[in-house]
Amino acid sequence: MSTLPSAPTCQSPGPRLFTEAPLAEGAEVPATPNQAHYLGHVMRRGPGDAVRLFNGRDGEWAAEIATIRKDRATFRALARTRPQAPEPELRLVLAAVKRDAMDWVAEKATELGVTLIQPVFTRRSIADRVNVARLAGIAREAAEQCERLAVPVVAEARPLHAVLDAWDSTPLLVAAERRAVVPLRAALETLHPPLAWLVGPEGGFERAELDDLLRRAFVSPVALGPRILRTETAAVAGLAAIQAIGGDWA
Repeated sequence: MSTLPSAPTCQSPGPRLFTEAPLAEGAEVPATPNQAHYLGHVMRRGPGDAVRLFNGRDGEWAAEIATIRKDRATFRALARTRPQAPEPELRLVLAAVKRDAMDWVAEKATELGVTLIQPVFTRRSIADRVNVARLAGIAREAAEQCERLAVPVVAEARPLHAVLDAWDSTPLLVAAERRAVVPLRAALETLHPPLAWLVGPEGGFERAELDDLLRRAFVSPVALGPRILRTETAAVAGLAAIQAIGGDWA
């Protein structure tokens, strides 16, 4: 009696995790307590199980759990599966909004390839503080999920004028929906990353703030269409347009 051969087993590459540690063949890499808890108590993984590691410098590595116990674990890097590749520089400068909206923007901006998230305080900002550590954690988790090889930097929140005064020469596109300005698409015919995208608060910039912005040589005001968008919507819509027209989607 003949039998059919069994189908080959497809082994999962394992959870994808960010680490600050250097990655090289055979390197022992410590897990964070959260990673150890997640792997041991949520995923029910043990020594020898596969994981993938990246650190924003050394590419992505196939690895295995070397040891795990309660909130402690170590990984062993086995082989590099993807080399580190440069990412186009794309910054998001965002007026501080309420926590849930800020969290959502940090996640989506990471998925859209932003390299720097810079929260700013404006005269009409809804929030008066930003939990940068929380946003950095959200960005890290989003990078793990979306297969990025790097995690965006989340900068400390600062007043808008302070950020502008310290700005380098990187072109800064500003959502100025209440002014007669060129559409974002038209501006992107001549501009490509490195770029930055600035979105103001609900209710827009005060006139003096916008006048100050427009006096700066590196600023280009643009429009996102005929509708007034919420801050978080404008942030994500603008980033998607930049990536689609002149960024790494193109």
